[in-house]
Amino acid sequence: QVQLVESGGGLVQAGGSLRVSCAASGRTLSSYTMAWFRQAPGKEREFVAGISRSGGSTYYADSVKGRFTISRDNAKNTVALQMNSLKPDDTAVHYCAARSRYGVGLTRTDYDYWGQGTQVTVSS
Repeated sequence: QVQLVESGGGLVQAGGSLRVSCAASGRTLSSYTMAWFRQAPGKEREFVAGISRSGGSTYYADSVKGRFTISRDNAKNTVALQMNSLKPDDTAVHYCAARSRYGVGLTRTDYDYWGQGTQVTVSS
């Protein structure tokens, strides 16, 4: 079993950048496909970005494509999401998620483990 802890959220102005990170413990991160999801108030939790076990394949929601970059460092047991050109619509709690199966899943139920989330707020 793996434990996930996010960090790096905060308040940023529209057009700015923010980097959120996820640190894993309990098991080596290379055993998991990883993803970032987000949930805004009153909305469903939605897929943002995913990355394969090796880091060789990445996937993005259309809403963040070209602005966000997901990466992982299996040696350090960390996953990060670099967010550029942020918009007020990006305001949400951002969650790190892990699944033991191969392939990036796009829905909440595809993932077995979750962090507690980190708040990202983008002001206009």
